Amino acid sequence: MPVCRTSGSGTATRKATVALSSSFMDNDSSIAQIAAILREEAARLRPGDRLPSSREIMRRHGVSPVTVSRALGQLAAEGRVVTRPGSGAFVATRREWTADAADFSWQTVALGDRVIDEEPVAALLRVAPEGAVPLTGGYLPMGLRPDRQLAAAGARAVRRPEAWAMPPLNGLGELRGWFAAQAGGEVTGNDALIVSGGQAALSHAFRALAAPGTQVLVETPTYPGALAAAKAAGLRATAVPIDRDGVRPDLLAEAFAVSGARVFFCQPTLQNPTGVTLGHERRRQVLEVARAAGAFVIEDDYAHHLTEQAPPSLLSMDAHGTVVHIHSLTKILSPSMRLAAVIARGPAAHRLRAGQLVESFFVARPLQETALEFVGSPAWQRHLAAVHAEIATRRDALAAALAARMPQAEPYLLPNGGMHLWLRLPPQTDERALVEAAKRNGVLVSPGRIYYPSEPPGPRIRVTHIAAANLTELAEGVRRLAQALDACG
Repeated sequence: MPVCRTSGSGTATRKATVALSSSFMDNDSSIAQIAAILREEAARLRPGDRLPSSREIMRRHGVSPVTVSRALGQLAAEGRVVTRPGSGAFVATRREWTADAADFSWQTVALGDRVIDEEPVAALLRVAPEGAVPLTGGYLPMGLRPDRQLAAAGARAVRRPEAWAMPPLNGLGELRGWFAAQAGGEVTGNDALIVSGGQAALSHAFRALAAPGTQVLVETPTYPGALAAAKAAGLRATAVPIDRDGVRPDLLAEAFAVSGARVFFCQPTLQNPTGVTLGHERRRQVLEVARAAGAFVIEDDYAHHLTEQAPPSLLSMDAHGTVVHIHSLTKILSPSMRLAAVIARGPAAHRLRAGQLVESFFVARPLQETALEFVGSPAWQRHLAAVHAEIATRRDALAAALAARMPQAEPYLLPNGGMHLWLRLPPQTDERALVEAAKRNGVLVSPGRIYYPSEPPGPRIRVTHIAAANLTELAEGVRRLAQALDACG
């Protein structure tokens, strides 16, 4: 099947092309003309055929990327094409081409150019198809989650009449105090703000601390959800390299100087995806560099409870309000425990609270009461011990299976906790082809490219040990992945 056809454009296409080359009176007419050309081209192709790439359309007709994007958006709204990020635009099935269908194409102009790319985050949250082994994702599987204990804690919590009253706007005082104690240092519950999970905390922090259009520094590679949240806030992510000891302070200082950024996002403990933990001296240097730049450090302490040996937080070492600390309960408890704390001091804390209030008022009190009930019960410590033991067992099993079946895929390091291993693939490996081949072979992994704000240095994948149902399924997932790698090699 041909990917696209470019010859025999027809009279209407030639007229539209002449009109484009002779006069671009306004951007809206250019969009309409490009849409007309692509509409005719799609009509000649078969469902599933690929339209010319955006770069090819720009070259042929001398138009901008924005014009091409909006023209394709019109055709997508009409149901004529389906766009797939990273792959292109494809002809849709004819059944969607109804003459009297609602026309939503006007929205592409009204919405403007800012696009929220949800695909990297959606891929991490997608439920594995029946029979597939998930070596991706970041939540505890059924059997390791404390579902019954959470249900019991919730039942006790909601029986209290006050559980259905409006909570304090910044969160229950006892819960804020608990999060502050976990963070350590001189902070108190008054410095904490309860929000709806770690991802919401990131969005609040980026919007509160940085103006749209400015740069934000991130470790590279880094958590795709942070990249997506920064982009949604209108920020431009700039990469700062890490090594096996964490972010490099010298390059962080250089990045602050060159970019003018005033925010640095990092995960100092069990960084996602590499598993790196920043040592004490590097933590001190990062704080010194940020303070010298007059910048904030957003510390995402997502893995605080995923290791038995969590080091002191950056926040506990900070006396100047440099660190904005995020601590979530979702990873250690349940995907539906959408609850986290953002801890900050000074004007930044006020701005964070104001943003939360304007956007969503407060987090539902029954959820806060349930979390407080659980972490204050004996079940909490028993759950932590069980998870830590399971993490160690699964990490070792995954590493052993990879070494036996995929010795050419090198783990970056063996982390002391966490959920993932970061694999460097042979240089000649086609990362996209491997991920797709693995999916066809019944195993899901995360492509390395989604963890970079710019071009990746080479083929990588992240493999997760925690999402599989058990060790048998974990081993089967590695077997399937090794088959896919051999087929791509």
